[in-house]
Amino acid sequence: MEDFKNISYMMSHVFLFLFIYLFNIHRYSRLVTAGICFFSFLIITIADSLKLNFFPDSNLCYVIVTIFQIIVTQSSNIFISENRTSKVLFMGLSSSNYVIAGAISATTLYYYTKDTLLSLAGSFLIHFVILLILYIKIRKIWLTQVTNSASYGYGAKTKPHFTQNWWELCLIPVFFYCTFTFIAYFPYTLDENPKNIPGILFLIITMFVSYIVVLRYVESEGKKSDIYWKNILFESHIKNLEDQYELIKQSEKNLKILRHDMRHYCGMIDALLKQGEYEEIHNITAHIHCVTDASRVQKYCSNMLVNTILSKIMKKAASLSIDMHLDARVSKKIPVNDYEFTAVIANLAENALFNVKDYEKEQRIVDIKIQCDEQHLLIHLQNPCKKPVIIDAVTGLPKSQRGPKHGLGMQSISAFSNNIKGTIGCRCEEGIFSITMFAKFPSVKN
Repeated sequence: MEDFKNISYMMSHVFLFLFIYLFNIHRYSRLVTAGICFFSFLIITIADSLKLNFFPDSNLCYVIVTIFQIIVTQSSNIFISENRTSKVLFMGLSSSNYVIAGAISATTLYYYTKDTLLSLAGSFLIHFVILLILYIKIRKIWLTQVTNSASYGYGAKTKPHFTQNWWELCLIPVFFYCTFTFIAYFPYTLDENPKNIPGILFLIITMFVSYIVVLRYVESEGKKSDIYWKNILFESHIKNLEDQYELIKQSEKNLKILRHDMRHYCGMIDALLKQGEYEEIHNITAHIHCVTDASRVQKYCSNMLVNTILSKIMKKAASLSIDMHLDARVSKKIPVNDYEFTAVIANLAENALFNVKDYEKEQRIVDIKIQCDEQHLLIHLQNPCKKPVIIDAVTGLPKSQRGPKHGLGMQSISAFSNNIKGTIGCRCEEGIFSITMFAKFPSVKN
């Protein structure tokens, strides 16, 4: 019986880490990720021997070892994941529940058949079938849900309610796991109390039905969230286009006035030429150049959306008497989502303007360099920084110190960087804060 339990537990651990491996977006290479999962598998399998072989009658040992195994499993899940969020935690907690169905089936089959090989084979088949169904039916949906961190942030003051509930959803697998444990394993196992078998089977059915409902809810709310943030971006884009339109209208108005005044300027120049007042003529032509420059709509780059947001940023910087040094080279067509890209630029620029707006005039300086074409994307921004910067240990980006309703911008930036497989980093040295995002795109061969 001891060997049966050891093999049954080991089999459950194998499928547990297969689930974690398959339903995660890996931070590291496949080989490294598989190595981490295998190492964690060895640790919890060795720990099983303590509660199954060395101290099988000790309730305290069972509790301590189980808690240790939970910590190792969930830590491994978070560690290998590229997106270390509550969604990933939910998936990791759920992995422990899905393998319980296979583990309990082994005990149930053994109770009714007394055949070790048949029980283990049946348990393996149930494990495999459940994992195969989950892989085919929900893996793609789940990975899309994890990847699609639709917190664009720009223009939004708070998150909508349907993006805040993942921590609450994590309670579902926690309570299911606790219920299974207290009915099937602790303090009495199903071997010792087989009357619990019908109840535990119905509980497994209830769990799977609950997960179907949860996943449908998650899919629906994910679509709502995506629509919400896209509407925020479109609203921001429309506002920027309205600002651009007003600039064009003002430019046309100034040009009409200039065309009307040109006759008078020409007459004045003719009169001054006859009088030999060349210096005064120079002043008039300089004035004409100044008026035409003021009437010209500034073009910072070839991309219309990026140019629109840059115009707004430069206008805001001027209103705050901030010296904005801008170097923008963005192609008309870029290999990333235009709206998300402009949102990232706006978030970074707004943060920089907010940080320096109260400094002395000579320190109100922001340098921003933007490049994006078919080969690569680069955003580099730096500005003076007098306050200490708190870096988030998970994202490696600054944490907002303006309260709980802020910080969405950095989440947006981090999500965008993850989506384009880029790298992002920041540092604060000698009173200068800088942040850099870089991504290289694969070349498209005709």
